[in-house]
Amino acid sequence: MSGVLVLCATPIGNLSDISQRLIETLRTADVVFAEDTRRSRVIVDAAGASVPMRSYFAGNEQARRDELADRLSRGETVALLTDAGMPSISDPGLSAVRVAVEVGAQVTAIPGPSAATMAVALSGLPSDRFVFEGFLPRKGGERRKRLDSLAREERTAVLFVAPSRLKADLKALGESVGVGRPLVVTRELTKVHEEIWRGNLGDGLAEWTERQARGEFTIVIGGADPIIPTLEEAVATANALIEDGMSRADAARRASDETGVAKRRIYEALHQG
Repeated sequence: MSGVLVLCATPIGNLSDISQRLIETLRTADVVFAEDTRRSRVIVDAAGASVPMRSYFAGNEQARRDELADRLSRGETVALLTDAGMPSISDPGLSAVRVAVEVGAQVTAIPGPSAATMAVALSGLPSDRFVFEGFLPRKGGERRKRLDSLAREERTAVLFVAPSRLKADLKALGESVGVGRPLVVTRELTKVHEEIWRGNLGDGLAEWTERQARGEFTIVIGGADPIIPTLEEAVATANALIEDGMSRADAARRASDETGVAKRRIYEALHQG
């Protein structure tokens, strides 16, 4: 009989956001694996649950792997909690899901609060399509690569930022994507001191240079303006394909797919050239 791994979304600040399903799950689970057992104890106690707890965080995921696999193989229900929000979303949990899949256990989740979706909903920026970037890398080539990607990203972007990194990240983002890009800074969501600040990256850097950053931050950045290739650029793409041996018709079709310029216009320009 296979067990069940339950990814449990927990309140991101306000304990009143605990759901009835989460309460029922914690009361019936065989064990709770928690990123921080002290913080998760508050949730477990609020649910009125009496259940054993085991730590499960970035530093000991591998060490807990065999125990988790064994419990699931015995048919136990394991509730996985992180400090706030949904496990696996910039929090431990991915390895647990993989273990459950490997042993044939069921994997399900209790939906709940999310700082990322709450921030983008509050932002007033386009939310029909958005990208979640988590935390920016602190330094090196990976940081530069991520910033360059955001400079080209046309969708609204949501990022988590540690208070100690807020000024540095806003400065780097302004230098990469442009200080005029719309910015919404959300702080302490669902908590007593919840704040939503709106402006652009340049104003945001000035604001948070003067103020001390305290609390949990989720920021939302407007997307880049779409780059619309010209007919000349589309024809240049087609000519490069022709030089590689492609027919004019096929080159016009491929260049149209890549640039968005109408195939007919490209084909006509190739003949005129």
